[in-house]
Amino acid sequence: MGKAALRQYLWISVCVLLLVHARSFHLSDVAPQDFQMGEALTVKVNPLTSTKLQFPHAFYSLGYCRPLKMADGAEKLGKFLRGDHSENSPYEIRMGSDERCKILCRRILNAKEAKDFKENIDDEYRVNMILDNLPLVVPLERTEQKNFTVYQRGFPVGFKGQYAGTKEQKHFIYNHVSFTVKYHLDKETKAARIVGFEVKPFSVKHTLEHPWGQHLSLTTCDAKQEVTSSETPQEVEDREDVVFTYDVHFQASDVKRASRWETYRSMADDLIHWFSIATSGGLSKLSYRRLLPARLL
Repeated sequence: MGKAALRQYLWISVCVLLLVHARSFHLSDVAPQDFQMGEALTVKVNPLTSTKLQFPHAFYSLGYCRPLKMADGAEKLGKFLRGDHSENSPYEIRMGSDERCKILCRRILNAKEAKDFKENIDDEYRVNMILDNLPLVVPLERTEQKNFTVYQRGFPVGFKGQYAGTKEQKHFIYNHVSFTVKYHLDKETKAARIVGFEVKPFSVKHTLEHPWGQHLSLTTCDAKQEVTSSETPQEVEDREDVVFTYDVHFQASDVKRASRWETYRSMADDLIHWFSIATSGGLSKLSYRRLLPARLL
């Protein structure tokens, strides 16, 4: 089979797969899911992705906090096309219940875990999560355009920087995340529907008020004191003691669930993700080029 014929065959195959599986994903998202105030919400984690390397890594391949029981998610489209799959997470969130400085877990990194985190930071990998089928995004204000926000999918694993007065580059991890869950409340049924899932990541060197295992409390943040960007960041090194924490803020929105995907049309990422193709209900030459190896184009 010649190269031209192979390209045509693969293009037709991709079209068929996308039409069938993207349509089923889109239809599953159309069915609204109502949540009552206080009801548990499920945050799932997806593979880490990078526009620099284009090879996804399993979320739990890094030394992140794990749930007591691991379980795969039900989403099939990404799993079928790219090897993506969602897994459960240890985050505990209830509809309408704000949380501040909630401890997720404590990890003492070993040499391999520190090395893996550093490599993922160097390769610009991002952490991806979903809530009610909505991908987690970082809102970015456009300085050149007032009242206009663009969004990046997921947040970086970490960053590189220098301590004041030194020239040595260090790796730092984002170990605290502040979630904002936007919801639309039905005035008649009092049921809430999720219309946005945003995050602001922080790197903070947490300090314990008491020895670990006793009453768990931190001096760096608590139920009244939020984490700020002025905190000392959490370095990534062998035997580093890392405490993972999170906040949850709920925000009522006038956006209805049927329009919630409009937010993702202003994504800042230069990579077109499968969920964008699926929810738009269409196919393009661009999607074909993203899915095929470069040597076949």
